[in-house]
Amino acid sequence: MTGFWRQWMAVWRLSVAGFGLVLAGAAFEATSGPVRMIFALVGEALPPEMGEPLRFSIALMGAVTLGWWLTLEAAFRAIDLLGDRAAPVWRGVTVSVVGWYVIDGALSAATGYALNIVPNTVLLAGYLIPVMATGVLRRA
Repeated sequence: MTGFWRQWMAVWRLSVAGFGLVLAGAAFEATSGPVRMIFALVGEALPPEMGEPLRFSIALMGAVTLGWWLTLEAAFRAIDLLGDRAAPVWRGVTVSVVGWYVIDGALSAATGYALNIVPNTVLLAGYLIPVMATGVLRRA
């Protein structure tokens, strides 16, 4: 993957990192504004005073999301090194992204936050569009 789509994927990965940072910001009141806005957008505002268990849970999800971003960065470095032989790595990353989408969407719907599926779909499409457009899954 080169040119436009390569830059697209770099921005896509940065969006994952940015979301992780927003979630991690819930750990402290002074940095919890962005995560409060996200919760309000997907269906329910957070309480004015978040308890420690809620802060911990949201911030921990931020750490997990940042870990996912770091894993994606490592996978994309491997993709760059493998060049035309990177299809197996592309397939693995694609399975993980689609797997996340299915699991996250099912849990979002089951817990009453089905609106969360909308931004998840945007993130999934942001990944799949360049993958399908460039044919990286079909290469040797």
